[in-house]
Amino acid sequence: MEHLFSVACLWLGLAVLAAVVAYHLRLSIALVEICLGVLAGNAVSWLGVPALLHADEEWLRFLGTSGAVLLTFLAGAELDPGIIRTKLKEVSAVGCAGFLAPFLGCTAVAYGLGWGMRASLLTGVALSATSMAVIYTVMLETGLNRTGFGKSLLGASFVNDLSTVVALGLLFAPFTYRTPVFLAVCGATLALLPRITALITKTYANRTAAIRTKWIMLVLFGLGTLAFWSGSEAVLPAYVAGIVSARGAARDTFWIRRLRTLTIGFLTPFYFLRVGTFVSLPALWAAPLVFMLLLGAKVAVKIFGLYPLIGRFRKDRNERWFFTLLMSTGLTFGTIAAIFGLAQGIVTQAQYSYLVAAVIASAVVPTVIAGKWFLPKRLLSAPEAQKKPRTDDGLEEEG
Repeated sequence: MEHLFSVACLWLGLAVLAAVVAYHLRLSIALVEICLGVLAGNAVSWLGVPALLHADEEWLRFLGTSGAVLLTFLAGAELDPGIIRTKLKEVSAVGCAGFLAPFLGCTAVAYGLGWGMRASLLTGVALSATSMAVIYTVMLETGLNRTGFGKSLLGASFVNDLSTVVALGLLFAPFTYRTPVFLAVCGATLALLPRITALITKTYANRTAAIRTKWIMLVLFGLGTLAFWSGSEAVLPAYVAGIVSARGAARDTFWIRRLRTLTIGFLTPFYFLRVGTFVSLPALWAAPLVFMLLLGAKVAVKIFGLYPLIGRFRKDRNERWFFTLLMSTGLTFGTIAAIFGLAQGIVTQAQYSYLVAAVIASAVVPTVIAGKWFLPKRLLSAPEAQKKPRTDDGLEEEG
């Protein structure tokens, strides 16, 4: 037990340090955790004590995977259901193009590097994702989440990421007799989930300790078990579970805030830090052009594929560029696809390092450029000084 507590203390110490750095640099906490994991993983290797972090221990893998599953659920649950209905044409067109252009382009680039078809397809999936976390954070910080522009951007990123999740399952999940069982049970469970959750909420909420959180985690872990049994990935049903729960979640923001605190405050640091520990800096230094080529391919094909299309819906130049650049970001689903590929032996550790490095860079470079030169200031609903203060989980305080 002493060993477990000491290892947990080390990882949580890194998580606290990441939070401090993220605050001062005004960067996404997930991004900083990955970068700190890269530095820590390579530092212990350089010092000759690679086992110090114990990144391969089963309980750490469980905590990290649990964080990814709950974060994926939250990404779906926090989507405004009205976005898709009111702006169906725009979000569908932009979201699908945002997936297809980088998927095809990055797959071709990786295949041209001699990575093989399966590794190339995994590269296309990983680099096709956008970053819901980065976009959502930027929308909250600027107040654009209250505008039609911001809602369109969030909706398009949802369609983009849903396409990525579906592609990951279709391309790499083995199709055996277990597959239809998995799909049937998931379909029935997800169809009943909103109604059962509403019944539990009405009967037991505010009377029994956090029963909704326990219920949702039961469903997610149950579907995750079934996903692993069928050879799939636990995040796939979790994202759809979040989507079907979005309407109920929108009516209880305090519950979502508490679930986010559990997820981001405790579980996701183990996931993002662990993702970073597997990145090999020597591999990147040995072939930096591969990393730059993958990053350039992701951003370039996103821009060429999206900018003309977005121009059909957005006439203002800053709006078009801001929309396009934020859709060019990547983080959570990109790293999930990459670590899935590493765990399944689809990509080597060197290829994984290039992929995660490209995903991390794509979360930073387009966001910085968009915020510095293309922020659509005319859409901002209120000056920064008039906005409500935010809590430590990124939400506005209730007035």
